[in-house]
Amino acid sequence: MGMEDETRDFLVRILQTISIVLLWMMLNVFFGFYKDYAFFINRPNWTNYLFYFLSAATLVWLIIHLKRKWRL
Repeated sequence: MGMEDETRDFLVRILQTISIVLLWMMLNVFFGFYKDYAFFINRPNWTNYLFYFLSAATLVWLIIHLKRKWRL
């Protein structure tokens, strides 16, 4: 008595979605908060601009990727 293939594929898709979103969030927290790229002291530095640009670009990529993954 195993799990049906469609149910298993659905649960795997859910777990993959959760894991990729958590990985994206952890990487943004690590580079933003722990490496201090999210904060600027007097004015923004080029590393701050790069961090925010890459965060926004990877968010757009993540949303497109997840839309394609969940399209039936």
